[in-house]
Amino acid sequence: MMLKLQTTDINKIAASKDLQKNLYKRTLIVVLLSQTLGGAGLAAGISVGALLAKDILGTDSLTGLPTALFTLGSALSAYIVGQIAQTHGRRLSLSFGFLTGGLGALGVVLAAYFHSIIFLFVSLFIYGAGTSTNLQARYAGTDLAKPYERAKAASIAMVATTFGAVVGPNLITPMGKLAEAIYIPALAGPFLLAAVAYCSAGLMFFFFLKPDPLQVARVIEETNIGQQVTPPDLSTEKQVQRIGIITGASILILSQIIMVAIMTMTPIHMEHHNRSLTAVGVVISLHIAAMYLPSLLTGALVDKIGRIKMAIASAVTIAISGIMAAYVPGESVFLLSIALMLLGLGWNFGLITGTAIIVDSTTIHNRPKIQGSIDVGVALGGATGGLLSSVIFAHYSYTALSLIGAYLSLLIVLIIMWVKIKKRVPI
Repeated sequence: MMLKLQTTDINKIAASKDLQKNLYKRTLIVVLLSQTLGGAGLAAGISVGALLAKDILGTDSLTGLPTALFTLGSALSAYIVGQIAQTHGRRLSLSFGFLTGGLGALGVVLAAYFHSIIFLFVSLFIYGAGTSTNLQARYAGTDLAKPYERAKAASIAMVATTFGAVVGPNLITPMGKLAEAIYIPALAGPFLLAAVAYCSAGLMFFFFLKPDPLQVARVIEETNIGQQVTPPDLSTEKQVQRIGIITGASILILSQIIMVAIMTMTPIHMEHHNRSLTAVGVVISLHIAAMYLPSLLTGALVDKIGRIKMAIASAVTIAISGIMAAYVPGESVFLLSIALMLLGLGWNFGLITGTAIIVDSTTIHNRPKIQGSIDVGVALGGATGGLLSSVIFAHYSYTALSLIGAYLSLLIVLIIMWVKIKKRVPI
């Protein structure tokens, strides 16, 4: 009876432009509120994951492993969340991802309490589900968006993450004190916040993302296809989609690899120059603010001036940040903050541009599965960046790591040149 009622609601909304507009607005509000919570959960692993592993292991050489682990967990969950979305819609998939991430965060707290490195690594892997779900939530806003407002719709989820993601690192010290008050290591404090934040975001999606925007969008698409007089050229359409998917995926994965690699080692680099946890929190919070806060402006620019120009802007901004991070003094919180803010901004340009290209290059029927698969690549890229960053940092230097990141960012320009030569992708 409940399923029949829901199907009736979906068909009713699909038949009414006004109801579609109302559902679109309501979906964006749910995404905005849940992503505010999700951002707080995201910040814990970024800020203190490496430091917590170092505290338990007693060495720098494997401090990139926590980032690698929760990004590998993110890769697996991205695939699972994408498959759930494909068959059951956004509501169940996003709820599952966030609640799993919250369970992993709680596991990290217990691992720190028992000083168990194995349990820590397993929990960080599970915690990664929150990271990938936090990213995949951006697609929920695009399901009912018009083609000319897709980047803006994706950016709303991104900017909503800003509040929690910026506040999170600045709560390192107070959450550490709270943890110590209940006899838990201080570095596990932010993961207490993550557990509550991720679970709250999951419950919000479960109870309020109704009707499911993806299911409504599918009914609308089926209606539009049935009304077409001239069938589309499927061979040309598939070629355009293939090039677009490759382009968008490449931009997303490259920007993720570079951003994670440099960001992961920045707290360790600062600690080597005797900077405090508070200083680390300031730098990382400013970096995360730059990752998410400009999103509304970025989305508008991507929709207005085009995907290609913003992809190039992403490459150039990341390259500048890498060069700057390589040469500024490690004890300068101010200059490192600027470098990390530019890194976050370049990543923001790349993520929203790549997301818009992926949405443009897929149909509502294959989109969730492809989005999930691409986010697997993004997560694996982040895992690779996190793992290699510690090796490069330990055997060479932070300078070498940052310069390699700057060099890799220029590959985005080569990809855009390839697309221009093809001249068949509408970006």
